[in-house]
Amino acid sequence: MMAEADAEENVYREAVAESPVAPPNGDINIDELLPDGPHGNIQGQMEEFLGPQPEYDEEEEEKKYYRRKKLGVVKNVLGASVGGMIIYSVYMGLLQMQLILHYDETYREVKYGNLGLEDIDKKMLMGINVTPIIALLYTPILIRFLGTKWMMFLASGIYALFVSTNYWERYYTLVPSAVAIGAAIVPLWASLGNYITRMAQQYYEYVNYKEDHVQEQKKLPKGACHRYVIIFQSVFFIIFHVCCHWSSHFGLFFLHQFLSDYNLLLLYNVKHCGAEGSGMIEGFNRTVLKHLPRSLLLIQVESVLMGAAFLSMIIFLAVCGAAYRPTEEIDLRSIGWGNIFQLPFKHLRDYRLRLLIPFFIYSGLDSLFSVTGLTLSYGVCTVGLEWLYLLVMVYGLSCSLFSCLSLSLLRLPRYVSLLGGAVIHGPLLVFLLFWSPAPRSPDQLPYLLVVIALWGMGSALNKTGLSILLGMLYEDKERLDFVYTIYHWWQAIAIFIVYLWTGLIMRAKLSILLVILLLACFCYWTMERRLAKNMHFRLPRIPRPKHKVKGYRYLEEENSDESNSEESDEDDDEEQQEVIREDFDGDAVSQGSDSTRERRGGARGRRRRRDDDYEQAGEKEEREG
Repeated sequence: MMAEADAEENVYREAVAESPVAPPNGDINIDELLPDGPHGNIQGQMEEFLGPQPEYDEEEEEKKYYRRKKLGVVKNVLGASVGGMIIYSVYMGLLQMQLILHYDETYREVKYGNLGLEDIDKKMLMGINVTPIIALLYTPILIRFLGTKWMMFLASGIYALFVSTNYWERYYTLVPSAVAIGAAIVPLWASLGNYITRMAQQYYEYVNYKEDHVQEQKKLPKGACHRYVIIFQSVFFIIFHVCCHWSSHFGLFFLHQFLSDYNLLLLYNVKHCGAEGSGMIEGFNRTVLKHLPRSLLLIQVESVLMGAAFLSMIIFLAVCGAAYRPTEEIDLRSIGWGNIFQLPFKHLRDYRLRLLIPFFIYSGLDSLFSVTGLTLSYGVCTVGLEWLYLLVMVYGLSCSLFSCLSLSLLRLPRYVSLLGGAVIHGPLLVFLLFWSPAPRSPDQLPYLLVVIALWGMGSALNKTGLSILLGMLYEDKERLDFVYTIYHWWQAIAIFIVYLWTGLIMRAKLSILLVILLLACFCYWTMERRLAKNMHFRLPRIPRPKHKVKGYRYLEEENSDESNSEESDEDDDEEQQEVIREDFDGDAVSQGSDSTRERRGGARGRRRRRDDDYEQAGEKEEREG
């Protein structure tokens, strides 16, 4: 130990002896203290590292960055489309399997005895169809509180919950889950419509990232992103409508082997089909299964459906990105929950939305009539239940394929899609009013497939055209959730109407559909005429977010909300002037707008002064502390 200590002391003395002696006056030359060799010029290395790199191309890196952003938007659109397609494939396939099994008397008596499964099914359908009536009250609040992406994820989780309740079919499992699905239908579809339109707007921003209005996060020019709205909405419906095809596979691979022959039992007592029928299928046999499926097989099928539902949830969560920036989402919530609750009702003052309501209603009637009226009262009643899977498959593939026709709006006027669907459905409705195929007529199958394919074409043009039209008319990202909520709420009202008219004769149903279609075309033509004449429409003013609060995240003078404050004030003045022009004439317009501008300007000034005083008081408290 003593030897080691002596060695360390000698090394220390040698190091001190070799070190340079400090000048007596205290002036030290730093360059002399730096060691010689490749590691000596540290300052030069730092300047070389922090300075501009000759191999770095800023413009090229910027292009790569926005190329990745555009690919991310495409990924989001495909993720939302595939997620929606999977969850509705599961939902429709399970509902189809459940209703067929529960309809069979032998299945109910053997499996569940006196449980009252038929009554449970009626209440379950009531929960799915009646609950969406109140969706207008809570949908915008849920979307803004959770965010668009998380609303889609939560709604898909509710659909997965409905699948899980089929493991234990009881009143207290099936009915509450059906009510939950009814409550989630409108929020899910409003979120999907909002999400796809927002992706179109984001894609435009990433393509034109060098434009001044994009860099300053200003309002996009009118009609700038219409091209991407058309493409993305068409892609969404092309993928989504495949859900009918996949849902029919459950009937093909699982139920088909258990169904009775159409000529023996199912249609033996059926006297009328098509236009002469009433209800669903009058006289349809109460026993539809040749033999009952094993319980283990049912559990396996439901497990596959449950796995698919979880896959849809994972896609919404992991693949889909946010629809808004974090600051934008906070601003959307910061306008106040009372304003969020009122704004959907205030948007109904816009004559464009009011005149589109008949088309919204017809879209909902079309959705349910194609499944219940066309495929059951015309299809199953004529050719038997074993061909149900083929009828649904043809309808889904037709809708998916002909959704591509909406891409023609890139070159043609926007009314082509909606009116084109009406031109297809109108003659078909007239034809169906007089067509009554005979029961147990398998030779009518080719004609049924042609009619269903044409109906799918009209449905595709109708649904895709409405979503595209709303994305074109309402380009403000602050209004999209309100507009799509109103659209799908009216669809839900129409579906409730179809639920109520189940017992009507078929000719009455077809007549109602035809009248609403003609009314919808007339109202839409009126709306386009008014827009062509530049008639002003009333849009409710979106309140500015209130974010000047102590401890809030906005502490800088210049932020995303202040950068465009002057322009947003001018937009507010223009909206207010439009409202005043509709209510007054002549001099009252200018006087009202000037006084309104003065009052609002004074209110803004007082608000800014209070904010400044508040900040000065906070700084003074910090200095004193």
